[in-house]
Amino acid sequence: KDIQFIDSYCYNKLEFIRFDSNVGKYVGYTELGVKNAEIWNKDTSQIAAMNAQREAYCLHNIGIWYGNP
Repeated sequence: KDIQFIDSYCYNKLEFIRFDSNVGKYVGYTELGVKNAEIWNKDTSQIAAMNAQREAYCLHNIGIWYGNP
């Protein structure tokens, strides 16, 4: 539960949109980001794929990065 997958999109050092696995959808931080988030969140296959990244990427690599106790 405490492992989080975040995929941020930035332009000119400003984050304008982010996928957060704890929220389960894209969140916009600028006018453009909010518009894109509305569009991207309608694509259920994209949301499912991003949610799957937590298991495929984060959980898979956690033992490699931090070692198994």
